[in-house]
Amino acid sequence: MRRIAVINQKGGVGKTTTAVNLAAALARQGERVCVLDLDPQAHASTHFGVEPDGDRPSIYDVLVRNRSLADVRRDVGENLTLISSDINLAAAEVELAGVVGREVVLREALAQDTEQTDYMLMDCAPSLGVLTINALAAADEVFIPLQPHFFALHGLSKLLETTALVGRRINPGLRVTGIILCLYDGGTRLAQEVVRDLRGFLDASRSANVPWAGAKIFETKIRRNVKLAESPSFGKTIFEYAPRCSGAEDYAALAGEVSRVIEVGRTEAEELVAA
Repeated sequence: MRRIAVINQKGGVGKTTTAVNLAAALARQGERVCVLDLDPQAHASTHFGVEPDGDRPSIYDVLVRNRSLADVRRDVGENLTLISSDINLAAAEVELAGVVGREVVLREALAQDTEQTDYMLMDCAPSLGVLTINALAAADEVFIPLQPHFFALHGLSKLLETTALVGRRINPGLRVTGIILCLYDGGTRLAQEVVRDLRGFLDASRSANVPWAGAKIFETKIRRNVKLAESPSFGKTIFEYAPRCSGAEDYAALAGEVSRVIEVGRTEAEELVAA
């Protein structure tokens, strides 16, 4: 199973949209996919039409009350399951504060889970608190959705520092493998400059001993599309809501790129070069 944390501490960059619709696209390819909603706002859960009312067990009960993931998981589509969130999760940051090993509670729960899954996509809160640290401790890979704006690069440095810290102290195998450009408008000069600067930064890190040394910018860009903004209010993925729009086309293409990764951070083309 590939465990992928979808993270950006800045809100409004397409993080949840990416986690939900990439998961749906992978499931449409025949992969078994689970979305784990680690955001107290429960936007990923709502996106799947699951009302975060607090009446049913959620990831909060797994992290704080020792419930199993099997008690929380529910089917939301063919090949697609959800471990939902609700507002109770906001209290988990405080309730886990005094718990020994609070950074690895999720990892331990995953270790006890017997569900057969090809991908787990963890939709993280727009912060770098205990919940996000749990995701990083449990993940193999990190995907960073990024809007190509100047200030996005400033926030990226803090996020990468956090992955490096978690990699050193908790999860040595953690790797940042992909950056996903969202809300993309290739016709603007700013977008092109940000992408160029980002490529330069990643190229300069190739020989460094850092978790993002093998990171790539996915060739598929998620273009601005109003249907992507509308679909959550209907509790549907983009493939259910507007399957012929550019948003569905982009996420289907992105899923194809993600599934072609053979090793963490290496594509088929890179494998051929290495050979």
